[in-house]
Amino acid sequence: MLTYNAPLSDIRFVLTHLIGMEKLAALPGYDSINDELAFAVLDEAARLAREVFAPLNQTGDKQGARFFNNVVTTPTGFKEAYRAHVDGGWNGLAIESELGGQGLPWTIAMTVQELWQSANMALALCTLLNQGAIELLAAHGSEALKTKYLPKMVTGDWTGTMNITEPQAGSDVGAVRCKAERAGDHFLITGQKIFISYGDHDMADNIIHFVLARLPDAPEGTRGLSLFLVPKLMVKDDGSLGEPNDVRVVSIEHKLGQHAGPTCIMAFGDKEGAIGYLVGEENGGIAGMFTMMNNARIGVGVQGLALMERSYQLARNYAKMRVQSRDVAKPKEPPVLIIKHPDVRRMLMTMRSQTEAARALALMCAFAIDTSKRETDAAQKRAATERVDLLTPVIKAWFTDLSNEVASLGVQVFGGMGYVEESGAAQHMRDARVLSIYEGANGIHANDLVFRKLARDNGTAFRVMIAEVDAFLAELKKQSGEAFASMYKNLSLSLVKLLETGIWIIQQAKADPSKAAAGAAPFLRLTGNTLGGFYLIQSAYLAQKDLTAGTGDANYLTAKIATARFYAEHILPQNIGLSATVVEGSTATLGMPETAF
Repeated sequence: MLTYNAPLSDIRFVLTHLIGMEKLAALPGYDSINDELAFAVLDEAARLAREVFAPLNQTGDKQGARFFNNVVTTPTGFKEAYRAHVDGGWNGLAIESELGGQGLPWTIAMTVQELWQSANMALALCTLLNQGAIELLAAHGSEALKTKYLPKMVTGDWTGTMNITEPQAGSDVGAVRCKAERAGDHFLITGQKIFISYGDHDMADNIIHFVLARLPDAPEGTRGLSLFLVPKLMVKDDGSLGEPNDVRVVSIEHKLGQHAGPTCIMAFGDKEGAIGYLVGEENGGIAGMFTMMNNARIGVGVQGLALMERSYQLARNYAKMRVQSRDVAKPKEPPVLIIKHPDVRRMLMTMRSQTEAARALALMCAFAIDTSKRETDAAQKRAATERVDLLTPVIKAWFTDLSNEVASLGVQVFGGMGYVEESGAAQHMRDARVLSIYEGANGIHANDLVFRKLARDNGTAFRVMIAEVDAFLAELKKQSGEAFASMYKNLSLSLVKLLETGIWIIQQAKADPSKAAAGAAPFLRLTGNTLGGFYLIQSAYLAQKDLTAGTGDANYLTAKIATARFYAEHILPQNIGLSATVVEGSTATLGMPETAF
């Protein structure tokens, strides 16, 4: 029941039909990319996920990470599984070849991350942090730092962490107090950081911490933060490991979920001070850290997608084997499999349709990332960058909110057994809960969408996205059949509501920011619902073309159309209410006196 099988059919369809591998191969440096290469990578990644990562998911959750005698130990098998990941060259999949990586597109790397996160999120989180740390150092580090640290980070022999949060500085990053003082060619770091994922562990030879700290006389707030590379073990000039740095783990957290992944409280500089090296400019640390943060925000969104898929698979498998109650249409016959009950089918279709909509949006964003990095035409490069900026808060917040809802539905499909740990459904629900909290609570991302991604440029990238959906609707309208008529009607209504509400949001962001902020979260959901529906319905449109031509797997293609129709009729109509909540609901949100709460 706890087996995991990668959704390769859906991933391949999105890559070949919605994106088009020829478009990926047309980007500079990707001319060798084709179906054969991409599918070979996916097949091997699926094998690693299924055979190596997934079997450790439930056992790792039960055993948990341990902290004893100042040493953090991961669950049995984790070290070997991570080693298999390193030995397979997976850590450098999307890293440029000149840095020692494989140089494959992020479009492929993101699909691989989904597979690993589905198979074992607590373990795969370490790989997610690594890719962000590598991107940070490659973009902002000096040549000396890159030469010394990147090779082992790219292979995965050394792992990376993000050290931002402090007891008094959570979402308010500007409140960071960790100190840095110059000491010759390096700095001495003192202070404490909390909630540091994989801050210490036994899976790698060294851990490279990226730490935000404040120099003496630095300005207040985020403008006064600098970024430092602080190794766990010092690295000699010849690349070999030296003495331990003045860095230690105070304790690890006892958490609701993701028990196997250590979340550490870190102390820097208990003695003389932890040795750190400046990354980027003094007082320019937040810009450097945002490179890793933006990578991680999309990555956490993919974690949400991954848990949705895993929860759906588990619930679907259970529904196809559990016999309970009679068919409502045949009350005199024996009890049936619960998948025959309409409400169970409603839950499964809700889980499946939202998962496929999220996957399509994620991979379209990944293609935009590749375009922003590789495209040589300035206008196309800028447009792709703006698209990624627009979609980043949506992917992080919408996906992770959905992961909580979908995992909860998974428990509901199981009924009482879902509430029992043995089934595995409860673990997915527990693991999902933190996704909407870490890497920026989702309310922050809703504000980011409203105030930075829309209001800042009067919704330029937003309007371009609207125009794309509108152009597709003109083609969709020509499609015959009841299913496509329903998709057209509901996507058209959603697009109207999204545009109207987006215009209102832009106006209020300038005229009355409190009203815009009060409606930010439902507006983000409205945006995600619509864009996810757009790509899912576009997939159904392309599936119908294959069916008409007699190509492809007819069962899969028929299911894709049915899934998109369900989404159109069950998810998209919610957008009418979400629009009303945004535009009309702010007064009620803001009106109650604080003393009345």
